[in-house]
Amino acid sequence: MLTVRCKGTIGTFSISADIEAGVGVTAIHGPSGAGKSTILRAIAGLWHPLEGYIRVGDNVLLDTQNGINLATKNRRLGVVFQRPLLFPHLSVADNLRFGMSRRETGFDGVVGMLDLGGILDRMPKNLSGGEAQRVALGRAILADPQILLLDEPLTGLDDERRSQVLPYLERLRDETTIPIVYVSHHRDEIMQLADLIFTIEGGTVKQELTPREFELSTLPKIVTRLDSA
Repeated sequence: MLTVRCKGTIGTFSISADIEAGVGVTAIHGPSGAGKSTILRAIAGLWHPLEGYIRVGDNVLLDTQNGINLATKNRRLGVVFQRPLLFPHLSVADNLRFGMSRRETGFDGVVGMLDLGGILDRMPKNLSGGEAQRVALGRAILADPQILLLDEPLTGLDDERRSQVLPYLERLRDETTIPIVYVSHHRDEIMQLADLIFTIEGGTVKQELTPREFELSTLPKIVTRLDSA
């Protein structure tokens, strides 16, 4: 269970969110600059709202009323950004192992799920964009997160590579029990992955939608015009 209630400002821009979600993929959808990533940063402890309450499962990450604000390193997060941010001096295998406990429980399963077995010895500079993003996903999962935060993870990829990575995100959703918050302005990604969608506009979360409701609300509008002679 995820609860995010927060209000605050960044300069003159106001943020207001009220989100309640269960397991699966919770998507936050809206145009660029709407505040999607700021909400993710609040969950991660990288932005501190003036008023807020954030809980993941039984763990309270932020409660401004009671003076609780866990440091990012103590929030058990897995985070993947638009750019993979891999360590350039480490091989794929060593990037995946970074941050793991001494026991490599789950390593082989994650490698198999993301189809990384053939590139474990490669260095990041020799990876395609899609391969690098899969490695970043694997590293985030192997950190044993309580929640996975994906911030526009496919935006930097071309259409072909996006279509290659999306099935792995589906496997991640279907084969793990890690709750996922997925930020994107791409309708097709949201349609394919999300169990619950929150829309945001101008810094304010506006709607909570099921995938079907989201599909209907985002259908292209057909405009007809009757020209009179």
